[in-house]
Amino acid sequence: MRFLTRSLTGLFLFALTLALLVAGGFSIFSAIEERRAAAGRPGMAQERVFAANVVALDYGTITPILTAYGELRATRQLELRAAVGGTIVELSPDFEEGAVVEAGTLLVRLDPAELQAARDSAVASRAEAEAALAQATRALDIARDDLTAATRQAELRRAALDRQLSLNERGLGKAVDTEAAELSLSSAEQAVLTKRSALSSAEANLDQATNSLRRAEIALAEAERKLAETEIRADFSGRLSQVSAVQGGLVSTNEMLGQLIDPTALEVAFRVSTAQFSRFTDATGTLVKAPVEVTLDAAGAELRAEARLERVGAAVDEGVAGRMLYARLLDGAAGLRPGDFVTVRLTEPALDNVAEVPAAAVDANSRVLVLGEEDRLRAHPVEVLRRQGDAILIRADLPAGTEIVAERTPLLGEGIKLRPMRPGAGAAASAEPEMIALDPERRARLIAFVEGNTRMPAESKQRILAQLAEDMVPAEVVTRLEQRIGG
Repeated sequence: MRFLTRSLTGLFLFALTLALLVAGGFSIFSAIEERRAAAGRPGMAQERVFAANVVALDYGTITPILTAYGELRATRQLELRAAVGGTIVELSPDFEEGAVVEAGTLLVRLDPAELQAARDSAVASRAEAEAALAQATRALDIARDDLTAATRQAELRRAALDRQLSLNERGLGKAVDTEAAELSLSSAEQAVLTKRSALSSAEANLDQATNSLRRAEIALAEAERKLAETEIRADFSGRLSQVSAVQGGLVSTNEMLGQLIDPTALEVAFRVSTAQFSRFTDATGTLVKAPVEVTLDAAGAELRAEARLERVGAAVDEGVAGRMLYARLLDGAAGLRPGDFVTVRLTEPALDNVAEVPAAAVDANSRVLVLGEEDRLRAHPVEVLRRQGDAILIRADLPAGTEIVAERTPLLGEGIKLRPMRPGAGAAASAEPEMIALDPERRARLIAFVEGNTRMPAESKQRILAQLAEDMVPAEVVTRLEQRIGG
């Protein structure tokens, strides 16, 4: 009987356990099905709001600055070449690379012995020509006197013949006397012709002597010129470059010994586009003498110089667009040298009613995103006038003060809701650090912690102790110290 009772009790407990397991499994299955059903139902979607910086349009008159890059060139330079060949017998101590020389300084002297002898020979030839000219001049004077005497003799013979003919008309003359007078006149006229021929020869001799003297003077001038070319002097004040001459060296004709460059006569050559070039021309197309600023960045130290537009290139090289402009540097170009790669800035005519915005605010289609009602964005076209580095000058039919997105991203577009961030809005509030007053116990605890900190640098420790000694202490310093000591 006891066995039956225990068997029924065990069976009951087994049935109860099985029922509980079935109930638990059903509850788990129901919960899983309910979650699956809930996951299939669409939830309430929330609009995504993006944050971006915005700037307000501020119209005004802005003077654009055109930036270009060019190379400095020397407008006044001289190649020092040997006009004659020879040996260098004298070299100036200043004849070296980069040396500064004054105008007229003797730089190089070649051996003048041969040319000196040629000059002396030319001097002697000129003296001979001068002597020949003097002799020809005296011979001409004598020939002129002879002709005068012969002419006078002929006139006397003609007068005697006239008297004899007068006597014949009155019946007092003789035929023999008349014939003798005619023969005398004929001889006198023949003598005049002879003297004229001698005068012509004397004049020809004088012309030849004059030409000989002229040739001798030309030869002497040529000899003196060649002798002077043995000395190479500085035609103007400047700096020497590409020096190659040495004392005792043998140079040939037209060999270059160096270059002389005037450092005060510089110009910068730079290229601009055709559209940019048109902004610096007047109504007739003539280049305007606009001011130019030339800058050389030398390891962080800028060298500046003022210049002025002078001319434009006459032709455009093959495969190159735009225009080549040349600007002459004014006084104050110290430190700049030919060959320097410099930055050129030109002041363009002022533009009215324009706004300056970041370059990232305008897309490729010249549109900006305007912050409209309910902080939603809308695209608006603008006119891009100039690009100034990271900024753009635009003109638009938008009221002044209209806010636009400063930096466009692919996530921003028309109709997007924006959380505008205005740079500088909280700058005034955060410009001054928050200051608090400390009670004596709190101050002493902080001072003791700083003085006992062996890992803190000495300079930082002194600075913090000086701040804690003040009546008002920066709240940031107090908070940082208390976090370290657990206060």
